[in-house]
Amino acid sequence: MADDDGAFYVLSALLLTPGQFPSVLGDDYPDACEALGLEPWADGYGLLFGQDADGARWTVVSDDAALVGCAIAAWDCGMPYDLTPPDRTVVDSVPGWPLALSVSTPGLPEPHDPADSDGDRPLLCPPAPDAWGPAQRRLGADEIAAQWAAWRKQVTDTVTFDESAPPAPESRVATVLAEAREYTRTPPPAGRVRSRPATDGARLVRADGPGWSLAARTDDIALVLLDDKPHEILPVGRGPELPALLHALDRMARASS
Repeated sequence: MADDDGAFYVLSALLLTPGQFPSVLGDDYPDACEALGLEPWADGYGLLFGQDADGARWTVVSDDAALVGCAIAAWDCGMPYDLTPPDRTVVDSVPGWPLALSVSTPGLPEPHDPADSDGDRPLLCPPAPDAWGPAQRRLGADEIAAQWAAWRKQVTDTVTFDESAPPAPESRVATVLAEAREYTRTPPPAGRVRSRPATDGARLVRADGPGWSLAARTDDIALVLLDDKPHEILPVGRGPELPALLHALDRMARASS
């Protein structure tokens, strides 16, 4: 961070680990690390989003993922936590934020791009909300996973997945699920498939691939988003094959995290 007095005011933080990372940065953990110029270290990183004394936006990378994880857990419980990583844990400072934040530091100017950032470093910027591409598609799938019940209520028609049946011509959803099935045979890069607990003993599975994202509950259906279907949500019914696929993806994700 290029600030004369070294002050940095943390507004928010996220983990960047093989099992949990801002998917806006890439389809998997190595992709996300590459977007920030980082090595895909197995223990992961913490990303701190904040402002310098001039109000400029910076993303500070810490190699103490455990410390950042503790802070996030405390904040999620409504508890105060002063997240000030020791200098020795700071790996890098990248200008900008990859996500839009609606908060700012009291007493500082509104968040803005650093005026003196290194021209060789790409400025991190949130994806345009009115556009559609891989970043927006992944963020959309994240939102569905985070608010599953609300999005699930909007789904009516579903396409049943039957692996034994030949896909219809130009059936992109069938192709997506075949690619997801291949993940269970040939494990993809770390973080390409992620899983976390859901209600009623189920698991929430998130997977990404070339041009597609999937969110699903192991006890329910899957919802798919595609780069070539802007803002559309394609539901996939359980049928005879989907439950086994989702459970296999869940097992693979847990084993690799």
